[in-house]
This record gives sequence, C-alpha cells and structure tokens, in this order.
Amino acid sequence: MRVFVTGATGFIGMPTVRELIAAGHEVLGLARSAEGAQSLAAVGAEVLHGSIQESEILQKGASTSDAVIHLAFIHDWSNFTASCETDRRAIEAIGSALAGSDKPFLATGGLAGLAPPGQVATEKDVIPPDFPFPRVSEQTTLALIPQGIRASVVRLPQVHDRAKQGLITPLIETFRQNGTCAYVGDGSNLWPAAHVLDVARLYRLAIEKGATGAAWHAVAEEGVAMRDIVETLGRRLDLPVRSIAPDEAAAFFGQFAMFAGFDMRASSALTRQALGWEAVGPGLITDLEQLEVGD
Repeated sequence: MRVFVTGATGFIGMPTVRELIAAGHEVLGLARSAEGAQSLAAVGAEVLHGSIQESEILQKGASTSDAVIHLAFIHDWSNFTASCETDRRAIEAIGSALAGSDKPFLATGGLAGLAPPGQVATEKDVIPPDFPFPRVSEQTTLALIPQGIRASVVRLPQVHDRAKQGLITPLIETFRQNGTCAYVGDGSNLWPAAHVLDVARLYRLAIEKGATGAAWHAVAEEGVAMRDIVETLGRRLDLPVRSIAPDEAAAFFGQFAMFAGFDMRASSALTRQALGWEAVGPGLITDLEQLEVGD
C-alpha cells in the first residue's frame, strides 16, 4: 500500500514512516525543508515538498496514494486557534481529493476533555457538539465518511521518549522560566501516556485495518499522576517542587493552565482487542527519569 503521510518528518511521523516501510508499504512523505526531505529519503520514503497550508499539495499527495495518515500540526501555542484552523482546512483539502475513493484516511486527535474528571475515556466516547477545544481534527475527519472515505482517527495521549513528551515538553520550559516545578492541588489528576515507537506501530496497524468511523486510543498507560510527573521533573531538572492552588494556575502555567489540572485518564482496551496492539516501550516516568535536559 502506498501511504501519504503528513508530518512525516516529525516526532511521531518519522517513526511511523519507518514502521510503514519495515512492514512493506511505500511511503510518500510531506516535507517542508530540504533537511526533512533528506531524512525521509534516507529511510526509503518518496518525498513530496510542501506544507499543510498548501491545499493543492495535500490533494496531490492524497490522490496519488492508496491511503493517508495525517500527523502534521503547527505547534504554535501562542496562536493555537489559528493552528487549529489550519489543521481543519488541511483535513478538508485531503478529504476533497479522497471523496468517492473508499480509501482509508487516518487523522490525529486528542484525549483532553473527552471524559468528565474521574472517569475513563474509551473509544466509544463521542466528542459532544459543544466541545470547548478549538482543535476539531476528529470531528472534521469523521464528517468525511458520507463522502465515500474510510475515515478514522487516532487519539493521542502524552507521547514520549527521552527527548520529548507531548504537553510535558513545553511545561518543562515553563518550569525553567519560573525556577520551580508545580502541580495543581494534590496533583492526583492523571495523564495517559505511550512511548513513541508504540504509537507509530498503532498508526500502521490502524491504517492497515482501514476501519470506518473508528477512534483508536494510543494509550499504553491509562493514567500517570501529575504529582509523580512533576516530582520526577524536579529531580531531573534540579528544581524545587510545590503545589499551587487552582486559582494560581493561570499565572503560573499561562496558556497551559487549562491542561495542568486536567484529569485525562483513558483506556485502550477496545483498540488492543481490535488491532492486536500491545505497548512494549518504557513508561513515561522511566523516560522522564532519563530525560535529556540539555545545558
């Protein structure tokens, strides 16, 4: 199968490209830079030069492939709403090229806010119409199904290795800027997690399955306590750790305040059963204990 991958040179994208190629698939990877193109070519992928802001490029990649995995996202947290709008338009552009083809289209969503605090999100949970987050990747993708597209989505937790860990990576910079690490309240809120290589394997299994309307959970650990995360970071960064009250979160965390106290626990039982996926990589705390902190 020839798979078009956006975000192919990214943190999750490159391991996914390698996973697909190792399984015998051909990959057409989207690359913005010459350096990214070289990285893709080095692992045996074909390169399509362009960005997710170029609809014609996305349509070309989709129309000349057997399936599409959409991993690209502009991680500009200072203008998150605009990044979400770019993502929505990219999904619609890909959809316009796939309409009537019955090709698999696998996009990327998240788990934040999917289930009420204290409850475990499952693959059967549906994003409500009044969902407060501006990123509408999942809703936009699944809305393409009536157009003759086998659309589905992977919901991501905190994807990690020793160098990067989802939302935790920008939080590390916040901790460094403040000179202290902090959690909200007693820090008992839970964040799900999975190692990046396990996530890459899930993307491969999901695109091979080609299920229509599925929401797959790339969750290895159902929930890791925020206090454990922050205390581990404090030791690794050599910074003090403290608890802050909920009304202090906005001042301390800034644009990440809404996530800091979130309980985002999630199950992947249905995903494991349907795809035969098992997570074998190290856990989040293990990777954080060996965090590459730089200078």
